[in-house]
Amino acid sequence: MSTTAFNALRENVRGSVIEPDDPDYESARRVYNAMADRRPAAVLRVSQTADVIAAVRFAREAGLPLALRGGGHSAPGFGTVDDGLVLDFSGRRGVWVDPRAKRARAEAGATWGDYNHATHAFGLASTGGIVGSTGVAGLTLGGGIGYLSRKYGLACDNLVSADVVLADGTFVRASAEENEDLFWALRGGGGNFGVVTSFEFGLHVLDSVHVGIVAFPAASGFEVGQFYRDWLATQPEELGAFFAYHQAPPVPFIPEEWHGRQVCLIVGMWAGDPAEGDARWRPVLEAGPVVGSLVARMPYPFLNGAFDEGNPPGLQGYWKGDFARELSDDILRVAHEFGATVPSLATANHFYPIDGAVQRVAPDATAFPYRSVGFSPVIAGQWESPADNEANIAWVRSYWAALHQFTEPAGYINFQDADDQARVEVNYAANYRRLAEVKTKYDPDNFFRVNQNIKPVLLGQAAPEPEATPA
Repeated sequence: MSTTAFNALRENVRGSVIEPDDPDYESARRVYNAMADRRPAAVLRVSQTADVIAAVRFAREAGLPLALRGGGHSAPGFGTVDDGLVLDFSGRRGVWVDPRAKRARAEAGATWGDYNHATHAFGLASTGGIVGSTGVAGLTLGGGIGYLSRKYGLACDNLVSADVVLADGTFVRASAEENEDLFWALRGGGGNFGVVTSFEFGLHVLDSVHVGIVAFPAASGFEVGQFYRDWLATQPEELGAFFAYHQAPPVPFIPEEWHGRQVCLIVGMWAGDPAEGDARWRPVLEAGPVVGSLVARMPYPFLNGAFDEGNPPGLQGYWKGDFARELSDDILRVAHEFGATVPSLATANHFYPIDGAVQRVAPDATAFPYRSVGFSPVIAGQWESPADNEANIAWVRSYWAALHQFTEPAGYINFQDADDQARVEVNYAANYRRLAEVKTKYDPDNFFRVNQNIKPVLLGQAAPEPEATPA
């Protein structure tokens, strides 16, 4: 479309409309995953909710695909789109805290670093992600796994309300009292139902925590993985920790001779009685030959931002994710085999626990249905050079194929890539039929389709049943 055509949008928004001939276009079109090298017709840097209403109406009338960008961390690059309009919320990062009510409201462009900074000032927190630069919006809409999941549930379980611009440009609030069906679908159903312009969360008392980051040689990974599985099962829900394989980063607590070598790690925090912190981490320090460790009491935001430096924007990226009922010895053997060959410094293989409070929510209480599995594995391939794309993608796919023999057919949508679209129905299991019906009510034309897409039901046609296995 021409600049003249976008003038109609400019006249109805306060934010900047950036087109290919504008000097800011190259930076405006970029997302975290450099493999998502797309060229939108325009990018709107949103100034306020009125901009969103105008943009949705404009894009519908013009027949433009619409991409929504909060933090921009989407592995498949859903925060951008070729020849369409991008709504960029990076200028809308405000977070307001009501310490008396224990509530926080975050704008659609806020990151978990923004959110934790604001809530920590009042000694409060709720479940967020593992990387502080991840967007609040995308993580929450997909479910939201984090360090506090065992104690306080997923990010979507802490969601109290959401402000939403629908596909016809109308504005609504979704909560347990208003538009309850939409509120249900937003909690795990992704960006399928509208543009969420702000999120309201319930907060919990949390200040400093006892952080643990303990690295072992990858050669010890099978035994360390068995220890982690058995140890975590005995720990109260105040202990949130994951098992991982990485190349050792160049951090002060890991000796220089180990930098860039494959290691396995146990990473997490104790959020219970501060006096118990050292004792809770002591068994981990005795679980195998320790390469390096950091065990100390620190503010909660420190841990949530500890991996930010290793996840800069502009890397190539390709991800796969599943659910696992348990960390079986078969899973740990596969992880040990591939963990010894992690191909790049930014590539991460994590096994996140999703038991405790996550499992106390009924499978049909929110759109996120997998409430009986114990872990969410992710293989997050990230590297610098496009020349390495073929080899690294092949490594991720080979690892996932070997692992998938022992995991569930479904996986966490925030850990899946664009070629996982065929798994969408099984990812939502028995909830898919209801999600398709909600999609039909709020977005019958599938206007919001740049996502892990839930398709509306065609007139006179029943919503499909989920498949037993991924296509």
